[in-house]
Amino acid sequence: MISKDVTVKNQVGLHARPATFFIQKANEYKSSVWVEKNERKVNAKSLLGVLSLGITKGTEIKLIADGTDEEEAVDGLIELISSDFSDHI
Repeated sequence: MISKDVTVKNQVGLHARPATFFIQKANEYKSSVWVEKNERKVNAKSLLGVLSLGITKGTEIKLIADGTDEEEAVDGLIELISSDFSDHI
C-alpha cells in the first residue's frame, strides 16, 4: 500500500469534467485506489464517491493505492492533478 498527498490547484477542483478524467485515469490501473479528504475515504474509481468529497481549488487530498501497480497509480494521478488537467480541458 502506498499513499501520497497532493493539492488540487485547477480552478474548479475535482468537479464535473476534471472528476471524469480523474476517474478514467484511476480505472486504467489494476490496483484499488482511494481518495481521502478530511478523514473521509472514497473509491477513486467512483464518480459519485469523488464528487461527494467536494474537492475544490486548494484542497489537499491523499491518494492511496493498493495492488500490483500501486506506485504507478498514485504517481499517474498526481501527475494528472499537478498538470491542472491541461491535456483534457
